[in-house]
Amino acid sequence: MTTTTPRVEQLEYTAEVAAATAHLYEQLRDLVPQAEWRLQAPLIHEILRLKKEIGAVILAHNYQVPQIFYGVADYQGDSLGLAQAAMEVEEQTIVFCGVHFMAETAKILNPEKTVLIPDLEAGCSLSESITAEDVRLLRQRYPDVPVVTYVNTPAAIKAESDICCTSANARAVVESLAVDRVIFLPDEYLARNVQKETDVEVIAWKGRCIVHEQFTVEQLRAYRSQFPGLLILAHPECAPEVCDEADFVGSTTGMTRYVDGSDAQRILLVTECSMSDNVQKAHPEKEFVRPCTLCPHMKKITLENTLASLRHRQYEVDVPADVRARAYKAVARMLRIGRED
Repeated sequence: MTTTTPRVEQLEYTAEVAAATAHLYEQLRDLVPQAEWRLQAPLIHEILRLKKEIGAVILAHNYQVPQIFYGVADYQGDSLGLAQAAMEVEEQTIVFCGVHFMAETAKILNPEKTVLIPDLEAGCSLSESITAEDVRLLRQRYPDVPVVTYVNTPAAIKAESDICCTSANARAVVESLAVDRVIFLPDEYLARNVQKETDVEVIAWKGRCIVHEQFTVEQLRAYRSQFPGLLILAHPECAPEVCDEADFVGSTTGMTRYVDGSDAQRILLVTECSMSDNVQKAHPEKEFVRPCTLCPHMKKITLENTLASLRHRQYEVDVPADVRARAYKAVARMLRIGRED
């Protein structure tokens, strides 16, 4: 479906806007040039005013730009953490600044709330790499083999699954089933990384993240030679050989916590580029080396369409009741094992 965002009129950078957003710019001045801030601050100011007026909250994924992540979001984090946060808020309207499957997961866990996404075309190469029919065919090919599905999938795929997992608890989920083999969907690299850690046979699909599949061992080694003492942290959606080259492998939340506890002064996060910007804010004393690989889907979310989403209550994310009920079982079963850390 093609989405058309109503045009936001040019908002002025007035003395009132400057004063109201000064504390935010003080936090972001090292990441956002003054010339850009004069254009963005009026949007941020209006978003903050409007969400308070209508009683809405904004959830922002770790891959969102700092102006959204720190400027307007009430909650920040990984996809599952944000969905769980949505269960705890009192507001009935949630604007999800992330990709579509994340907003769907929030809706699965919060069916009574209105979940909005600023752009319906904010998709994901992983979630689009497989269909519900593919899962049913796999079940026919491998009868009685349980299906473990990465949470980075649409509701229709979760509904066909026995249990979901996150990038951090994938091994625990696989081994919780107490079987000899599992079907693991849809991330091939995550499946292969899990296979290295368990004796359970992992049958993988061929889905890949268009961001993480770009990183190579040669690239990481080149950065090491150029930046002595470099600490490399990789996301498990990267190829196994890339993860082997890294000093730490973990989810976005896991990487953030690792940086928090590390004395390293030079750091490379092998994941989406905005993650480095957002972690940099908490560690201005550290140098972040940035390959700067952007997710085109995440970057469909902007200040402009976030404001339009609030103004026009667009675009509402809905999950059919029968799909939601089945998907909820897979997600809830995962939650009993433990959330992403």
